[in-house]
Amino acid sequence: MNSRIFRFPGIFELSEAVRPVIGEHMHSFDTIHVDLGERAYDIFIGPGLLSRLGERCAETFSARKTLLVTDENVAGHHLAAAENSLRSAGFAVTVCVLPPGEESKSTARLASLWEAAVKAKLDRKSFFVALGGGVIGDLAGFAAASYLRGVPFVQVPTSLLAMVDSAVGGKTGINLPQGKNLVGAFHQPALVLADLQVLNTLPAREFSAGMAEVIKYGIIWDRKMFEAIEDHVDAIRALHPDLLKQLVRRSCEIKAEMVRKDEREHGMRALLNYGHTLGHAIENVSGYGEHLHGEAIAIGMVYASKLSERLCGLPAAATHRQIELFKAFDLPVSWQGMKWGPLFEAMTVDKKAENALPRFVLADSLGQANLPRDVEVACLKTVFEEESP
Repeated sequence: MNSRIFRFPGIFELSEAVRPVIGEHMHSFDTIHVDLGERAYDIFIGPGLLSRLGERCAETFSARKTLLVTDENVAGHHLAAAENSLRSAGFAVTVCVLPPGEESKSTARLASLWEAAVKAKLDRKSFFVALGGGVIGDLAGFAAASYLRGVPFVQVPTSLLAMVDSAVGGKTGINLPQGKNLVGAFHQPALVLADLQVLNTLPAREFSAGMAEVIKYGIIWDRKMFEAIEDHVDAIRALHPDLLKQLVRRSCEIKAEMVRKDEREHGMRALLNYGHTLGHAIENVSGYGEHLHGEAIAIGMVYASKLSERLCGLPAAATHRQIELFKAFDLPVSWQGMKWGPLFEAMTVDKKAENALPRFVLADSLGQANLPRDVEVACLKTVFEEESP
């Protein structure tokens, strides 16, 4: 990153883009500014932010109507707090509770949100709130991007994966039977609130899936971050609050820098696709829900690392370290038993493919990845058939 580096107490090096703040209720939180001109917004990270959702929205929007979208799992834990905060701030709230899982990223669920917005008489100054993980954020964000040709929305991520990845950067969309996220739009949120306390209700498997994306930032961008995670596995798994805050903060900082420089993924933002070419294919072929997103991406990252050994000179020891770190968070690392043909077919229709051929982000070393490149199909198949851990 080009910004000047400071050392803060704790594990990671943080840039001057991170500004610590003490809130009115003595909750310490950080803000990261995503500088995109008229589409700029702030990411707030810290404990207790869900109770301040209404306050933050009142500072951001003049409209008084909102559509709050969540899923059944999240609703049981956090809907009341979010809804009460919005109503207390004077908002008229319409709530849509959807089934959990990737199946909800569909045209049918998208249409149901449009219809709910019409019924609630939301206008162009009204806004959507996405309260949930990546599925809810992607779906509600795309509904907001397309309703009345675009209304604002707020991301309130409730999973680690959403906090560090999908809630930041403006990618919204739904799945088609042929592949993941094939229909969507770039639509930046107006505000992101990452309340770290909600992670206490996150199932352990979902937390591990989020760690796959956190580890990815270390592999593609920040070797010191990767090493810090290696050194603090037990404390991270125990949800140490200071470590969680630093993990989320550092991940968001890296992604915010990439988005600022390459909002529409014409260049460096594509580095974030490390592991995603095979990972998305695994999700599609195995049936959405068989593997959580982070689980499939972990397998995809091991595969990309094996390719990197052959094509970029990545040391085998670097691949081994990735595998061991994924295992430490109970993430899968092997594609044994999976069939090449269906996976390759799925990769050819992935949105990152060109001329019906998949492209891969590969790494020279830990902390240094390269922009997507073509790889000969014969090499892809050989590594798949011979190199699974």
